[in-house]
Amino acid sequence: MEMPHCAMMHGEADIEWCAGLKQLKNEHVHLSELKRALNEAAGQIHNGEVENITEALSQFRKDTEAFSARLKHHSEREENVLFTMMARYIGRDSGPIAVMEYEHDEAEKYIEIFLNSTKTIDEEQADVLASYIQQMYEMLTSHFFKEENVLFPMAENLLSPAEKKELEEKICATAI
Repeated sequence: MEMPHCAMMHGEADIEWCAGLKQLKNEHVHLSELKRALNEAAGQIHNGEVENITEALSQFRKDTEAFSARLKHHSEREENVLFTMMARYIGRDSGPIAVMEYEHDEAEKYIEIFLNSTKTIDEEQADVLASYIQQMYEMLTSHFFKEENVLFPMAENLLSPAEKKELEEKICATAI
């Protein structure tokens, strides 16, 4: 079996994305808007800029739950479809896919800590709780950048036309 060449980091202008990767990238745009709004709310809580902290935390929790559901759906499709396809070429136990899966888990951990800690609202812990969402924001911002600038270009170079068609069918059919 011939070994595929390693993909180099590309600027987006150099790449014609297949439909499945375009869909995942578009989901990053939507998820980034949502995580940016969460980060702004976390900053307002952290800086004491909200009048009613209990109400603010309650709304923040609802918004975080909605974001979490979308992120989980996106991440599961990346892991179960794209990463599985790429693992045939580059493995899964170390390297880019292992890092991406670890970062998915870390983002979810920050969200879970926040959600578990806000089942009952504790105004005294608001600052600490908001920091979990800020950490998730920073980590996912870096994560999306790595996927779009390293992993997706690598996938575009590695996957065969038939695999790209399969990726499109599986990713686009279940888009968020």
